Amino acid sequence: MMLMFLRLRTWLGLLTLAFLFSCSESDERVGKQEVLLQGNTMGTTYTVKLIGDEQDVKDKKVHQQIETLLQQVNQEMSTYIPDSELSRFNNSGSAGAVAVSQGLERVVSEAIRLGKLTGGKLDVTVGPLVNLWGFGPEYRPETVPSDELLASTKAKTGLDKLSLSEHKLAKAIPSLYVDLSTIAKGYGVDMVAELVERNGFDNYLVEIGGEMRLKGFKHNGSLWHVAIEKPVSTERAVQQIIVPKDNAVATSGDYRIYFEADGQRFSHIIDPDTGKPINHKLVSVTVIHPSSMTADGLSTAMMVMGEKQAMAFAEENDLAALFIVKTQDGFEQQSTLKFVQFLK
Repeated sequence: MMLMFLRLRTWLGLLTLAFLFSCSESDERVGKQEVLLQGNTMGTTYTVKLIGDEQDVKDKKVHQQIETLLQQVNQEMSTYIPDSELSRFNNSGSAGAVAVSQGLERVVSEAIRLGKLTGGKLDVTVGPLVNLWGFGPEYRPETVPSDELLASTKAKTGLDKLSLSEHKLAKAIPSLYVDLSTIAKGYGVDMVAELVERNGFDNYLVEIGGEMRLKGFKHNGSLWHVAIEKPVSTERAVQQIIVPKDNAVATSGDYRIYFEADGQRFSHIIDPDTGKPINHKLVSVTVIHPSSMTADGLSTAMMVMGEKQAMAFAEENDLAALFIVKTQDGFEQQSTLKFVQFLK
């Protein structure tokens, strides 16, 4: 049984992006089929749609290959598997450099790169703060953490305490805890997409817990369409239809996972700079990018930034990003110029 990564991004992927998947039968006019492959991974589900011949998919054992691949990703990066590669690193009391697998190196490298690019807003070491505010596996605190407890917990975090060099990973303090759930599902999507392409399928949709990557066309010759969910907790409704083309899509939001105490609402998304839940009007960020892993990380980082900083960051870095901001009258939708081409 697959075990999940840290809750934060699993929930985001599951709950902040709704998809319009057509479950069509084969279209005899074009002679192609939509082959559906599904399963469980990372504490959530995955869906793969391949356009081609069903017998070809069976002969190549594509579903079995996907299962094996995702098991490997879990064994490398899960914080829920005690003997996973990442768990062993986190539990080690040594500050010495440890050789890591190619997969773990690839994800940590991107996490560090995005952390620097976003000015530390994406920080894969904030797990202790997530737990402190009650969004981890521990029980939620009865009261808001004190300044002293917040400071002592924050001292145990920091991307500057994590280093990767010559295929080896090291931590500056023994208690440093790395959680890759902000980008690991996206990495899994990328790996599955690469796998199906190696098997000769150039028209597909790959989705894991809400993060996705698409290429080519559906069985009827039309482009894949994706629905971004309206950021409300009372219903499931479509905010915007997009056509991502040959790209990945990731959305982050804070409108479903939160708690209230003393009349104040606390989001599950933690700002690494303050050590506290974010507190601004930006409620959803969608990023379109060739890499699902990169889109995954960027959407989280910009959610932490808030609407003004996130928009400026996206424009400065030429990103395709859509922002939904809460206003007195409801919600306001904003996007970068690069995102406009994907709007339906």
